Amino acid sequence: MVAGGKKLVILDRDGVINRDSDEYIKTVDEWVPIDGSIEAIAQLKQAGFTVAIASNQSGIGRGFFDVDTLSAMHNYLAELLAAHDVAIDCIAYCPHLPEDQCRCRKPGTGLFETIADTLHIELTGAIAIGDSLRDLQAGVAMGCLPVLVLSGKGQKTFDAAMADKNKALPDGTQVYDDLASAVDSLL
Repeated sequence: MVAGGKKLVILDRDGVINRDSDEYIKTVDEWVPIDGSIEAIAQLKQAGFTVAIASNQSGIGRGFFDVDTLSAMHNYLAELLAAHDVAIDCIAYCPHLPEDQCRCRKPGTGLFETIADTLHIELTGAIAIGDSLRDLQAGVAMGCLPVLVLSGKGQKTFDAAMADKNKALPDGTQVYDDLASAVDSLL
C-alpha cells in the first residue's frame, strides 16, 4: 500500500475503470465508466492515495483510433473526476501491437517504469489493480501487490487461473467484484 512513503494505486483502464469491449474502445461515446468506478477513484484520492493508470492501447497500433481520440477519452475521465474535485496523477499507455514486443506493453514493465519516473516514486508496495493476468504480472514484476477485479475480462482471467496452473494468479492476489469493492476493502 505504501510505495516510497506514498500510498499508490496503479489501475488498468479498460475493464477496471470503464467497460471493455472485444471490439476495442474506439470513441469517447464508447468510453462508459463501470458503475462506481469514478466514485472509487475519488475515494482513493480523498483518502490521500496517488492514483495512476497503466493501459495497453493497441487499438492505436491497429489503426482503430488515434492518440487524439485517446486523449479525448482521458479528458472525459478527467471531467468526470473533476466533478469530485480529484484528478489522476499519471496516465501511461502503450500504443503498440503485441507482436511489436515492446517493453511498455504489459506484462512488460515499461508503463510501470514510466509511472515511477514521472511520479518520482518507488513502486515496491504499491497496489496494482487489473482485470487480466498481464496487468498483475507487470505489477508484481515491479514489486506491487496484485489485485484482480472480476469486471471486464476479470472473471475470464479468474476462471482460466483456476483451470490451468500455467495461468495461475500471482501469489497473494486479492480478488474483488469490481474497483468499487476493491477500494472499499482498501479503505
